[in-house]
Amino acid sequence: MQAIAKDIYIENQYLGVTLGAINFPHGLLQVDAPPSPEDGRAWRAALLNLGGSADRMLVNLDAHPDRTLGARAMDCTIIAHEKTAQVFRSRPTTFKAQGEETGADWETIPGLGNMRWSPPEITFSQQMMIHWGETPVLLEHHPGPAAGATWVILPEAKVVFVGDAVLRAQPPFLSGADLPVWIETLKLLLSPAYRNWLVVSSRGGLVAVDVIRTQMDLLTHILARLEKLAQKKSPPEAIENIVSPLLGTIKIPARAQRRYAQRLRHGLYHYYIRHYRPSTSASGEE
Repeated sequence: MQAIAKDIYIENQYLGVTLGAINFPHGLLQVDAPPSPEDGRAWRAALLNLGGSADRMLVNLDAHPDRTLGARAMDCTIIAHEKTAQVFRSRPTTFKAQGEETGADWETIPGLGNMRWSPPEITFSQQMMIHWGETPVLLEHHPGPAAGATWVILPEAKVVFVGDAVLRAQPPFLSGADLPVWIETLKLLLSPAYRNWLVVSSRGGLVAVDVIRTQMDLLTHILARLEKLAQKKSPPEAIENIVSPLLGTIKIPARAQRRYAQRLRHGLYHYYIRHYRPSTSASGEE
């Protein structure tokens, strides 16, 4: 566990997303949960070492299984955007492995099964303030990566948890995304409003300005390639031709090549159908 500011911690060692913990006098605010039950138990034990009040709340930054599959194991009140809650209403009560690979981290965990989803108990539409200490925490809706994507903002500490808005050394999840909105979200993150802030990505931890710019450039390039396919009225299968060139623009470890190629393939295919072939049936969840 790494302390990045007073009473603010991140954890990168578990498979899935980068976790966050904010220790207030009133209790502990957690950001996301690891998908593996074993990692969930280890994370809870680590959090006990922070001391403080026994009260706990968990914020899910969107509905992706990598961050929500293990939420029930955290055994606390869950907060998320109302559009994240809508996703849970369309899911079965019990977790079931999807029939197709999406390139997500949870798909590499063996033996997942008989796990119940834990939908959020508290939701918000645009903003929500949490007053558990001397300074409030702001939960704010920033769609683009997902319809219910949320940021956890600590104005006094100048720390912001941005979820999947920025990813380090891996391709984005695209099937439920809105690329133009996502690009505008990144422009806000690069604006003077967030100058000299600590930005925490859910896929890589602390990220510098150059990583955010690289993310915006990649999304702009992806959007241009998809628009070009749409102008030619290409079938959805034509996205296969752009998977390898796009993957080649991202510095990724060799061991993850196959999984990340499938992540791009799945996301591009479903994004293309949803935005350019809306009459074709496709799932918007990864």
